[in-house]
Amino acid sequence: MEPVPPDDRSCGAGAGPVETTVALDGEAGCIAGARHLTGDFLTRVQREHGVPVSARTLDVAQLVVSELVTNALRHAPGPVLLQLRVAGAAVEIAVWDSEPALPVPRGADPTRVGQHGLEIVMAVAQDFAVVSEPVGKRIVARLGLLDGL
Repeated sequence: MEPVPPDDRSCGAGAGPVETTVALDGEAGCIAGARHLTGDFLTRVQREHGVPVSARTLDVAQLVVSELVTNALRHAPGPVLLQLRVAGAAVEIAVWDSEPALPVPRGADPTRVGQHGLEIVMAVAQDFAVVSEPVGKRIVARLGLLDGL
């Protein structure tokens, strides 16, 4: 799993986003690798671009990536793409897969074992969207970089 390097544009005021994209193949360790990539990406954005990222956002971003990538690998054939993008005061986490069926959040059920990933993502994300693509779908979660944003 080799990420595409983030673009060289600054993510300060008036500048374009900083982003990275990686293809995931479902091999052992790729979900953990996606979490580590997310932590490394946000740490690099903070260090190299001076963009503040709270510890909570770093943790929540890794949780969201873990849930979305796990769902995509479990329910879709073929590869999965993970895109991390910092624009303004938020990080956008987008996961694309080739399955055209859109996920439907289940109602709260404390007796259900498992299948809470989408509920978790929707609970912690500032914004959440599921977008049909010409092939498959893209799920996007947006998190504020600082607590309370």
